[in-house]
Amino acid sequence: MHVIVLGAGITGVTTAWYLTQAGFDVSVIDREPEAALETSFANGGQISVSHPEPWANPAAPLTALRWLGREDAPLLLRPQLDAAQWRWVLAFLHECLPHRSRRNTDAIASLAVHSAERLRALRAATGITYDHLERGILHLFFSAKEFGHARERLGVLASHGIRAETCGPADCIRIEPALAGLSAALVGGLYAPDDESGDAHRFTQALAERAREAGVRFHFRTTVSRIARLGGRVDGIEVTDEAGRPGILKADAYVLCFGSYGARLVAPLGERLPIYPVKGYSVTVPVADPSRAPCVSLTDESRRIVCSRLGDRLRVAGTAELSGFDTALHPERCRSILNWLDSRFPGAGDTEKAQMWAGLRPATPSNLPLIGRSRLPNLWYNTGHGTLGWTLACGSADSLADLMSGRRPKVAAFPFLASDN
Repeated sequence: MHVIVLGAGITGVTTAWYLTQAGFDVSVIDREPEAALETSFANGGQISVSHPEPWANPAAPLTALRWLGREDAPLLLRPQLDAAQWRWVLAFLHECLPHRSRRNTDAIASLAVHSAERLRALRAATGITYDHLERGILHLFFSAKEFGHARERLGVLASHGIRAETCGPADCIRIEPALAGLSAALVGGLYAPDDESGDAHRFTQALAERAREAGVRFHFRTTVSRIARLGGRVDGIEVTDEAGRPGILKADAYVLCFGSYGARLVAPLGERLPIYPVKGYSVTVPVADPSRAPCVSLTDESRRIVCSRLGDRLRVAGTAELSGFDTALHPERCRSILNWLDSRFPGAGDTEKAQMWAGLRPATPSNLPLIGRSRLPNLWYNTGHGTLGWTLACGSADSLADLMSGRRPKVAAFPFLASDN
């Protein structure tokens, strides 16, 4: 069976890989000249199995109100005259209900554990490298109240087999010596030793090359203009190549991995995907002083900022901004991330050579990605991963390959889409 995958980000390329490993004939379409040049280009670098709790949780509404009016706030809403934005916000508030948040946390944790196992197996099978480190993730807390919540998280993590432990300031510094300068402010941490970090862009490009060697065909610089429908099925993908020439690409089945742009593409088919773009920022700097730069990946829970060591670079990322499809770099948002690095690890990175980036995360209100078949029998989804695309990529793609092969996915607790979704 020939399958066309729409999108060559980390979700699209992992989907192509697992489908071809399952025996499918696979093609990939993307408007960029190579893989992983948009949302997968410069994310925070964490494979964070230890943080399955979604943004939509019971504490989120009051926290968001506290941040209103602050340009440097971790969560920023820029109101638009856009009904989709407000529908998404209302649905997000609904997902903050305790029982919904618990359900979503359990589903994400189950998929994340499977995804981490699949990533390790893929790395062993292919030998690809991507500045990855297997040193865990250390979640940092700078208030006693937040640290108290960390202890509550241990039970949830343990119920899914996720190893984690709380630790005091001295233990945090033992795990990551670069934190020594924060000993007075640091209240404690939650350390997940099995978590990883790595460059999602380099991973995706390396896997795309392996996929090409395995027979996957990539149609780069190819813009999708419309999904053509005939009766109750997708009949083909109308595209334009880099010279502006129109054409149509056909297959037996199609998989949507187009991130934030996918919902608009399938709307004319009668498909309503609860996906809205949530912009995230990152700053990448060369390491200036290795003794001051952390090697263990860090999450500052109060600021919602993450920091990962990627070879001779430091990647600091954070913030969630609801501002439609705006990809502009707002200086004050980038500055707040740089200020975090300067205040937490002064002298660790060469901030004069900082590379700024912003990308649109395809977020659902629940934080659950959409994986499975649409109402059209030959159109499938693997999209809507929000902030967890790197964490969930391999598990999502492996599960979709199972579904498309007629097998039961290995993650029984996840609510995969059915044809009557």
